[in-house]
Amino acid sequence: MKTRTTGPAVPHEGMQHLPGGSYTMGSERFYEEERPLRPVRVDPFWIDETPVTNAAFAAFVAATGHRTLAEIAPDPKDYPGLDPALAVAGSLVFQPTEAPVQLHDHAQWWAFVEGADWRHPTGPDSSIQGLEDHPVVHIAFADAEAYAKWAGKALPTEAEWEFAARGGLVDAEYAWGDELSPGGAILANFWQGMFPFATLKPDGKFRTSAVRSFPPNGYGLSDMIGNVWEWTRDWYAAAQTVKRSCCQAVNPRGATIGESYEADAVRIGRKVLKGGSHLCAVNYCQRYRPAARHPQMIDSATSHIGFRCVSRRAA
Repeated sequence: MKTRTTGPAVPHEGMQHLPGGSYTMGSERFYEEERPLRPVRVDPFWIDETPVTNAAFAAFVAATGHRTLAEIAPDPKDYPGLDPALAVAGSLVFQPTEAPVQLHDHAQWWAFVEGADWRHPTGPDSSIQGLEDHPVVHIAFADAEAYAKWAGKALPTEAEWEFAARGGLVDAEYAWGDELSPGGAILANFWQGMFPFATLKPDGKFRTSAVRSFPPNGYGLSDMIGNVWEWTRDWYAAAQTVKRSCCQAVNPRGATIGESYEADAVRIGRKVLKGGSHLCAVNYCQRYRPAARHPQMIDSATSHIGFRCVSRRAA
């Protein structure tokens, strides 16, 4: 059998068609970077029902031979001051602490692990066996773009992603309403307990969950909130640099690459991540919401970043 070098034979298989429309983007209840509230309209588009899974990404790799950024040792010339001995392939992996810690220093629970990548999510001795229906992780922006191109799709804009995550609800803070856990129900994979050391989940697991483990939103989309952060195609800038306007923005795009650079850091562009992850908690990073956003350097991958795709083709 000949291996296909392009994506799904049925272009919109596993996707939902969204009608497009107007909504109020952002939030003023949580973090400064989500402000201001602004009127937005997006055109109709298709979007994947779930994040791209390990099984789907494996099919892409088998067809194309793609190597992810985490599987390639960085060139020290690209990172002034980097000790060449530290230029090894790997990725950032979350590691819970043994006791409560001050939450201002994320280095306490993140560690660069040599040999960690999409096939080995927690390190070289781990595998994705049994995790085929979990979201693929350790995906850098270029990896997500390469998959999308192979699949005949694209990455969503921030505005498209947020429109989809809201599921047709008007001005709701969560993808299902205005309460995080209505009636005590857990409707997404986020951290339950005191981050980053104690989980209250019945099985004790605190990493990714199989896609579709929680109810879909009003548009039939699963895991728009929690599980893994998802890449968008937009460059990041703090939202307060966007002027409040009475006029509706149509299919808005993000900042420029220059505006996305982090002050006093290596000049590497940052894209917008959306949706929060399994590490978002009530006591830390309450970003399990449609309006939430986070900057991520395009050359970085972690154990809680994945993606999903869109298509803007009519059929």
